[in-house]
Amino acid sequence: MVLKKILYLLIFIMSYTVIQAQDVRFETKVSKKKLGINQRLRVDFEMNQDGDNFTPPSFQGFRVVGGPNQAVSNSWINGKRSFSKTYSYFLEPKAKGKFTIKQATIEINGQTYKTHPVTIQVTSAVAKPKDESNADYIAEENVHLVAEVSKTKPYLNEAITVTYKLYVSNNVSITSRWREVNIPKYSDFWSQNIDNQGTLKVYNGTYKGEDYRYVILRRTVLYPQKIGKLTIEPLVLDVPIDVETKKRDFFGRPITSRVNKTISAGNVIINVKPLPEANKPEDFTGAVGDFTFNIKTNKTKLDANESLEMKIKVSGKGNLKLFDLPKVNLPASLEVYEPVRDNKIRVTAKGMQGSITDAYTIVPQNKGVYPIRPIRFSYFDPKTETYKTLKSANLVINVENGPVSDPTTTTTNTGKQNIITPQKQFAYIKLNTNLKPIEEKDFFKSRLYWILLLVPFAFIPLFIFIGKKRKEQALDVEGNKLRSRNKLAKKYLSEAKKNLSDKTSFYESLERALHNYLKAKLNIETSDFTKEKIQQLLQEKGADANTAAQFINLLKNCELARYAPTTKTEIKADYNQAVTIIANIDKQIKL
Repeated sequence: MVLKKILYLLIFIMSYTVIQAQDVRFETKVSKKKLGINQRLRVDFEMNQDGDNFTPPSFQGFRVVGGPNQAVSNSWINGKRSFSKTYSYFLEPKAKGKFTIKQATIEINGQTYKTHPVTIQVTSAVAKPKDESNADYIAEENVHLVAEVSKTKPYLNEAITVTYKLYVSNNVSITSRWREVNIPKYSDFWSQNIDNQGTLKVYNGTYKGEDYRYVILRRTVLYPQKIGKLTIEPLVLDVPIDVETKKRDFFGRPITSRVNKTISAGNVIINVKPLPEANKPEDFTGAVGDFTFNIKTNKTKLDANESLEMKIKVSGKGNLKLFDLPKVNLPASLEVYEPVRDNKIRVTAKGMQGSITDAYTIVPQNKGVYPIRPIRFSYFDPKTETYKTLKSANLVINVENGPVSDPTTTTTNTGKQNIITPQKQFAYIKLNTNLKPIEEKDFFKSRLYWILLLVPFAFIPLFIFIGKKRKEQALDVEGNKLRSRNKLAKKYLSEAKKNLSDKTSFYESLERALHNYLKAKLNIETSDFTKEKIQQLLQEKGADANTAAQFINLLKNCELARYAPTTKTEIKADYNQAVTIIANIDKQIKL
């Protein structure tokens, strides 16, 4: 009888387990299977039993603008349990066509379940109804992103400025931070962003004749490097917008509805004109702007084998980093060394300003008078649309003392050094000697003798101590690995460490160091990737989720710190965190 009850119990348990397994439901639900390219899609992955290790599909052809949002419902009605768990994503199509949302996976009771693929048809943009009570419509009509260009028809290498402004009407508000979805790469331009210092300032202005508030998100200085029609890619933002509804709360205050909208500044076409060929100087090297030019030396009178410094300097506004300075051509008797470049350039909203200098070290070999011919510098002035040529003043170098060059001496005008024939080449060396005998002293048992004899014995304990420390260090495998990784991290962060006192330069060099490290470690150009892609890539290569998240948070800090006040303590903390993160990634990723 007892055996029969046990058998019935086992049959009941096995039947219940089978029924439970058969009752598991995991499926994909979409808000629509056909939508316009200007619409959004909601995707829900729903299950009726709790699970772990949920993995979404890649959403190829779509951009994730919201999610994942998780919702759980658990209730008991008449003794029957009802459970539902949902992961929700909001997607925006990138292009027209047919796209497949592939399988998502989940683990429930030790088994892996997959959803069925769903095909979505993306069509051309559809007209949206003008419903003034609809929060999406109100948000779209009251927030705009505009790219203003200072000049749409510049010359090659002429500076232009792109200013990105976010216009917000008084009917809506933006209370939380927006997210950059796409950032222009300016592939055909030399570019540099002009970062806003501190918090963004709100201005009052107009957009299409109506009153708006706006903020300047960023300014970018561009120097076109190609002629013809060049396209500036759009800046795309995902912006949370609070729209006031007609509903009221308990206290009579209006209830707001938050809507996430993706807005774009749109493509901007720049028509770049070539520099005119007429009257172009032969020595023109590509300088475009408004410049001054001068040459000066720190002395004009000196002796042979004494050095002087000559500086060639160009100052003004224009493409200072994008052209070469003229070279000097000096007599062969003046030995000339390679110049040292000194750039004092700042980039403002109007372009590059400052100076570039080449400093030459010159050493005369012989006595004489050496005239230096005027040096020419040519540039193109886009304001007058003409070429201009500047000349340096005449310079004369007087070498007052030294060997006189022999008439039989032959020279080559290499600009480097004087080549002298063997005849009389040592004529200037004094050959008359005045030698004196050295006083003889008994070295044996002298003070120096005993010092040299005993000093090596004094170092023996020191050598023994150092040997022990080196042996202990060699046996400390983990410690050596840690020191090696910290050394690697500080190598990449050396430039950032130099700029600890300058917030803007520090965070620029820190962000550059983080990307350079990943480029060297993973052999990829991570500056072209989104932060989500970098985080996914780090985890695929073996980094744990916490370290990858810390790396991404540090990248975000680099961006946010440019627009917010930051203390020296926070800068130092970010530097120390960067050293730790790079060391951890190097430990976790084995290539």
